[in-house]
Amino acid sequence: MKAFQVKAPLDYRLAEVEVPGVAAGEALVRVAYAGICGSDMHIIHGDNAFVRFPRITGHEFAGIVEAVGEGVAEVAVGDRVCIDPVISCGGCYPCRIGRPNVCTALEVIGVHRDGGFEELVAVPAANLHPLPEGLGLDAAALVEPYTIAANVLDRMQPHPGDRLLVFGAGVIGLTILQMARAKGIDEVIVTDVIDERLVTARELGAWHTVHGSRDDVEAEVMRLTGGEGLPLIADAACVPALLPSMLRLASPAGRIGLLGFAPTPSDLVQLEVIKKELTLVGSRLNNRKFPEVLALMAEGRLDPLTLVSHRLSFAEMPGAIHMLEHHPEKARKVLIQIGA
Repeated sequence: MKAFQVKAPLDYRLAEVEVPGVAAGEALVRVAYAGICGSDMHIIHGDNAFVRFPRITGHEFAGIVEAVGEGVAEVAVGDRVCIDPVISCGGCYPCRIGRPNVCTALEVIGVHRDGGFEELVAVPAANLHPLPEGLGLDAAALVEPYTIAANVLDRMQPHPGDRLLVFGAGVIGLTILQMARAKGIDEVIVTDVIDERLVTARELGAWHTVHGSRDDVEAEVMRLTGGEGLPLIADAACVPALLPSMLRLASPAGRIGLLGFAPTPSDLVQLEVIKKELTLVGSRLNNRKFPEVLALMAEGRLDPLTLVSHRLSFAEMPGAIHMLEHHPEKARKVLIQIGA
């Protein structure tokens, strides 16, 4: 069968691989669609310390159950499913307190083990989520990015009437915007340095947008908030140098959600944190957010296909990687059709 395999940093191709076996507790899924994520690009660049090569990437995907292993009762052959990529041990401290997404033995499908950029993939059956009636496999392949948004918003604990500032209008920033609106946060400010992304943010319901290089972001945000600042700030730009600005823009008792994995140090002015009693929270992957996102999609409160800028065949995937490598500003979500 065909798979998109990264053999080593910057060495990637469509390859012929063996059909994986199905162990007890696993299901074999025939992949229909998969989305390319920024973290896939990090793996291709060799910037992910958790990856061992060769690796079949892909953690945003949906398909149809082809076979099930011994003891599987959660799903049956023929079920349409999407896949939560987070695999946890269930016994460590984070798992015991209900935070399996930071399990001490964490594995992520498409990172620690082979993922969805292959025609057939074996995954733990417990990680499969049957799709609501009427939700297409293409939309279902994009559930995972929305779980990232749901997770960071949950970590920031919004209160009724809170306003939100989103740094970065890439795919994750746009999913945070959409998820916030679906959860009743009406006033969302989005800042980015690419005009096209800000246009999309406005189309998706941003209350206000600010150009990060042409405008004085801090002055504009303070004008919009009457000098109070924002109770909620989400860092979807993942640029460590922006943290001091976030601290200044946060209102007293504000919460800042950080998503970036950059190893570069950030300047943290403790005075800003203490005098306003700010809360800085990290957010990694998702903590069992698939049911919530699927329900919102089924209700029509989230439309993931608005994120898709390119639909390409599996054979075109190497070219899609080249485009994202050299012209990332031309794409939002690139959706790969593998077996639908």
